[in-house]
Amino acid sequence: MPKDKGPYVCGLDAAVDVVGGKWKPMILWALHSGATLRFGELKRHIVGVSEKVLIQQLRELESDGIVHREVYREVPPKVEYSLTDLGESLNTALVPLGLWGDEHMQQVLANKAKADKQKDSAA
Repeated sequence: MPKDKGPYVCGLDAAVDVVGGKWKPMILWALHSGATLRFGELKRHIVGVSEKVLIQQLRELESDGIVHREVYREVPPKVEYSLTDLGESLNTALVPLGLWGDEHMQQVLANKAKADKQKDSAA
């Protein structure tokens, strides 16, 4: 009899739940190798993300135990973000995915352009 895994059907399901979306992998990558960043620094590393979405994604990663948020009681308030050990291990697992993306980026872009062209000609 299979062991009860809760809401997930497999490990990949659990991993995708934690890193799902456009911005979470980018946040993880910005915080790689023990980097500790303030909110503004993190926002500068992730081009195109809105402040609202970045805050939301950081909160979700924090609640999942992936990101540590350190609040310093000073004026002005200082908040720093870093990866937990769990976050570091997740980031390590994402490295092969990033390498795949580097290797196949041009092909992916060409396929998307081809699909867009076919949509435009069908319309």
